[in-house]
Amino acid sequence: MRHMQSTWKVIIGAAAGALMIGTTTISAQAAPPDGAHRPPQVQAQSDSSRHHAAASVAALVDFYNPGNGRFDPGPSWWQTGNSLQVVLDFEQRANDTSYLPLVEEAVTKLRAPQDWWPQGGGEFRTDSTDDTGWYALAMVRLYELTGKTEYLDIAKLDEAYMRDYWDDRCGGGIVWDIPSNSYKNAISNSLYLKLTASLHNAIPGDTFYLSRAVEEWEWFKASGMINSEHLVNDGLRDDCTSNGGTTWTYNQGSLIGGLVELAEATGDRSLLTEARAIADATLSSPALAPGGVLTEPCEPTRCNTDQSAFKGIFARNLAELDDVLPGHPYKKWLKNQAELAYSVDRNAANQFGLSWGGPFDRADIGRQDSGTSLMVAAL
Repeated sequence: MRHMQSTWKVIIGAAAGALMIGTTTISAQAAPPDGAHRPPQVQAQSDSSRHHAAASVAALVDFYNPGNGRFDPGPSWWQTGNSLQVVLDFEQRANDTSYLPLVEEAVTKLRAPQDWWPQGGGEFRTDSTDDTGWYALAMVRLYELTGKTEYLDIAKLDEAYMRDYWDDRCGGGIVWDIPSNSYKNAISNSLYLKLTASLHNAIPGDTFYLSRAVEEWEWFKASGMINSEHLVNDGLRDDCTSNGGTTWTYNQGSLIGGLVELAEATGDRSLLTEARAIADATLSSPALAPGGVLTEPCEPTRCNTDQSAFKGIFARNLAELDDVLPGHPYKKWLKNQAELAYSVDRNAANQFGLSWGGPFDRADIGRQDSGTSLMVAAL
């Protein structure tokens, strides 16, 4: 194992082995505070799906470096925030808290000011608003799982930090790149939508975060980033028109997840119709799902480590949409994708490659986050 300590080897083995039992509940899950938002629990899970998810998470945790709290320190810093979210999603969906000590250890190490952006003051406030957003959403989920308000407080600080970069250019919206104060894009704003709506759903009686979530969605909807095919382009030009940029799968997924949270916050189910339109456009796109297999536009040879993680983010958020829809219309698709990837895009160490339709090419943290997110989403 890479950078692993014996303590985590024991935890990993226990978690993976216990999940092979099947549908038996194996760990007591800490209850959120009274009135707090509880993430949906998926009750019916096949033995194979649970085993595949557990084995994949164990392989993901193999990337963890307890010295600095990062999952593979080489790639972009945001990737560890995404890795934490993947592990926490597994904890929630599998009703298993075996990895919470690892997550809390990582948060303790990572929340300090970063050497390369000390002016952020720590608590995951860095030089791009989307990086902060990934960690903030993980903190909301960690609060939901543990009931510890320190994690909710971090998420609130992160929301305020992101909001500092909302301005009147293009009628509103969050800026992506902080040093240059430039580029209003889909990912920063969809993460901000999901964060503000999630904070509202986690805080009984809130109106503050709800108003910001509604404002974000009204701006996003009018921005032009959702194109005529119901796919989300990457961002806006300086003249505030859509740049027609690549329809990365994570932009589709992150907005879907934001709309799901906002629908819960407002009770407006028309937002789920909006989310379904984006989901259906993605799954029927010849570019994004050729032959029925979710595919990043840069595949098979041009994806960097960041882009290799994107499909798992789509799968995560599609599962969140599926959880709240009658009949669970996307569950079969998620399970089929997971079975395919587990069969043809995985090595003997339960590491995933880039293309879910195979063949396995190589392992890295982005690929593992993506494949593991898919296994978890299929639970």
